[in-house]
Formats: sequence, C-alpha cells, structure tokens
Amino acid sequence: MIEEFHRIKRLPPYVFAEVNRLKGEARARGADIIDLGMGNPDLPTPQHIVDKLVETVAKPRTNRYSASKGIPGLRRAQAAYYERRFGVKLNPETQIVATLGSKEGFANMAQAITAPGDVIIVPNPTYPIHEFGFLISGASVRHIPASTGEDFLRAVDRACRHTIPKPIAMVLSYPSNPTAMIADLDFYKAAVELAKRLGIIILSDLAYSEVYFDDTPPPSVLQVPGALDVTVEFTSLSKTYSMPGWRMGFAVGNERLINALARVKSYLDYGAFTPIQVAAAAALNGPQDCVEEVRQIYKRRRDVLVESFARAGWDIPPPPATMFAWAPIPDRFKGLGSVEFSKLMIEKADVAVSPGLGFGEYGEGFVRIALVENEHRIRQAARNIKKFLAQSPETLHNVIPIPQKASR
Repeated sequence: MIEEFHRIKRLPPYVFAEVNRLKGEARARGADIIDLGMGNPDLPTPQHIVDKLVETVAKPRTNRYSASKGIPGLRRAQAAYYERRFGVKLNPETQIVATLGSKEGFANMAQAITAPGDVIIVPNPTYPIHEFGFLISGASVRHIPASTGEDFLRAVDRACRHTIPKPIAMVLSYPSNPTAMIADLDFYKAAVELAKRLGIIILSDLAYSEVYFDDTPPPSVLQVPGALDVTVEFTSLSKTYSMPGWRMGFAVGNERLINALARVKSYLDYGAFTPIQVAAAAALNGPQDCVEEVRQIYKRRRDVLVESFARAGWDIPPPPATMFAWAPIPDRFKGLGSVEFSKLMIEKADVAVSPGLGFGEYGEGFVRIALVENEHRIRQAARNIKKFLAQSPETLHNVIPIPQKASR
C-alpha cells in the first residue's frame, strides 16, 4: 500500500468536494443550478483595463520573463493607492511585492517565515488559505473564535501565554471572508499594541477593502502608528476591479518580512505576465468610478438577497461588506449540519451555497452565500427556496431525521 506524502497527509478532506460533485451531477441532468457557492465574481473587468492589456500584449518585448516582485510601475501604483486611500506611505522598492493574487502571497509568506513546529494564531471560521498555507509549510495552527472585539485579543493573549512553543504570528482578516465581519481602527490599534508586547507578527488580509456598504470605508491596520514594525498586509484586485482570473494582488508592510517573501518568490516564479501587471497599474492609477459601480451592484444584490430570502422564510443578516452573506441555517435544518444542508439545497432547490464547515469548525451551523448572480437570478433562488421550505418533513424524510416520540 502506498502511503500519502507527508504534506498531503496534513491536509483534511476537502469539505466542498461532495457539494461540488452533486452540483456537477445536477447540471449534467439538465438542472438549472443557481450557483451562489463559489466566490467567483461575474462582473466584467472595466474596459479601460482590458484595453491597456490588449495594447501592451501587442508589444513584442512584453512576452519575456517579468519581475518576480512586480514591475516598478505597478509597485509605485500600489504605493500611490495606499497613500490615497489610507494615508499610509510605503517604499515601493522595499515594502511592496506584487503577488499572483492574495492567496499566493499568503501561501508564500507562510513558506518564508515558518519553521516546522511553529504555531500560528488563526481566526475560525476564516478563508481556508489562512490555515492551510501554514499547515503545508509545517506549522501548527491555534484557532481563535473569529470576532472583532476585546474577547478576540484576550484569546490571542492567552494563546501566546499558554501555548508551547509561543505563536509567532496572528492572522487578521477584515472585512472577513466568510463572515463579513469588519474591524475599526480602535481594534487595530489594540491589535498592534498586543502584537508588539507579545513579540508576534500580524498578517492582515484586506482583500475586500473596497467592497463595503456603509459610509465608512474599512481601514487598514497599517494606519496605526508603528504597525509597519510588525505587519504585512495582503490586498487583491480580484474583487475591486472584477479581475479574479488575472491573479494580481500585493503584500505590503514590514521591510524584513517583505524581503523574505520576495526572496522565496524569486525561486518560485517570474511574476505575472507583464501585460497583466501593466494593466493592473492602469487599474490602480486610472479612473475609480468603476470601483463605485461594482460596490453599488453588490449592495443592490445584497439588498435583494436579504429581502427576497426573508419573504421565502429565511432571515439572513445583511452583511456590511464583502460579496458574501453569512447565513444561519434555518432552525428546522440545523440538525443536518452545513454540509448536508448544502447538499439538500442543490437536490431540492437547485441552489448551491458553501457549507460553513469548509471555513473551520466554528463555521458549522452556517452557509456562505455569494453575491455572484444578478438580481433576477437571486430572486429565482428565493422562489426555489420558498418552495423547498414549504415541503413537509415527510416529503424530505429520506434526508431529514424525523424526531421520534420518547418511549414511556
């Protein structure tokens, strides 16, 4: 019998696999599955960004190897974005690295800073790479229930005092995927103070910095004085400019940590295709009305989702940010768990969602719903769900355990 390789054995079974299989089988049978599961933006990339890509790709020299840490113009564009948006000044030569999406940046940062046996503090539930990037690198993960309050920071403090070896870093992710939690500047100030006192690194995921629905834009932890001493922050163009397949993101912050990431990347890749980097710079430097348009589309979809699902009998808290709603499973189905409920949604309502368990054990009891279909399709999903919820337990007896009366 052939044993699994060591790093593969450290990865748990893929929670989404069974749901994805059922979704594929349903579509093969001709079912019209409304896919609100995968967070794959459906909006077109703004035309001026596409035009810059087309213009650049026609130049013969742009088909050569690019720069692993990002071309200078792109790093300068990211520095300008941070100064414009957050009032944070960054050195594009020493404090910015372009990454192949924030996910790759996170995974390679884990490779750069982690030794076997190191411990990382990770919120739970959270985006899977926050945990698995470090597990693949040989680290251990200490989970803290996700929140943006003092209880989270107290839990970090306890973890550092009572974990052997002491954790070397903590992950922050606000606005959060999947929960849509947001953090304010006071929370970040307390987090930076704690990290400095404990001697740990902050790894901040700010991929949804521009997808927010209230008047106050989400802050960056780097706005806190002294945060650059201990922090690297990851951002992405995927959602802001509807460029998910372009795979363009950034890591910015502490020079020592950025240098470590750049060195690891120099052994692994030559950076994104140069025309993509040029077009990404055009996105950051160009007109930003497209960002507001994307934000308003997601806000309208959020409002339609919350209102139409409530009429269907499923109350969902309106998310303040991100392109996701974090939805508690209806009481009648809580006993199934998030995976079985997600499978049932495909089978009985032709709607795909992501089981909360896929984002960590504390995600059980919830599903993540992505705002990646238009308003008409979201309303159709609500109609399907209304019919599904109206079915009697007897109709669903093959999947829902029917409580038995206790014997006397």
